[in-house]
Formats: sequence, C-alpha cells, structure tokens
Amino acid sequence: MIKITENQLEAEEILLYIHSPFCGTCHVARQMLEQIEGIHKQDIFYEMNASLYPQFMQDNEVESVPCLFIKKNNEVKEKVYAFHSIGNIYQYLYQYKPELFQQD
Repeated sequence: MIKITENQLEAEEILLYIHSPFCGTCHVARQMLEQIEGIHKQDIFYEMNASLYPQFMQDNEVESVPCLFIKKNNEVKEKVYAFHSIGNIYQYLYQYKPELFQQD
C-alpha cells in the first residue's frame, strides 16, 4: 500500500484504505488488502491514518474505520465499512478497477 499525500487526495480516481493504528478490525482489513496486492503483484490501494486527516474525514463524512473509500471520475462512489472477505472486496475491484482483470 502507498501512504497517501495531500496531492493524491485530490486525484480523480482513488482506492483509499482509511484506518486507525489502534483498531483491531483495521488490521484484519489491511491483511485482506495486502493479500489482494500480493496476488496482483502491485500496489492497488492508498492508505491513510484517519487521525492525521480530520478535515478529510469530516468533509467526506467518513463514519468509521476501517473504510475503503472509492472515488472515480472525481466522485465518491462508495465508502465500504464492512470488508467481510477478500471475495467481497474483489466485487468492488471488478466494478471500479476492471483493468486489474484484463489479460494482455
């Protein structure tokens, strides 16, 4: 995962994993996302410590962590709070990052 910067928060498209370092559920969610990145052998998700970006959290009405914040075409599409399983996260990747599944 790539640590987010202020400039990257302004990107038109982003898959952002928002967490807190003291959240046990966040650690489980991180493991799922890291497994997905390992399978694809690339960084897919940006990560953000929620406590370091309070204005972003308030502006985007992020209710809790962990959160997979999905922005596409400069519009917030999803805020996923329940990760459930790797298969569940893949449903979002199929929809918002289909290029991961295109064969050369």
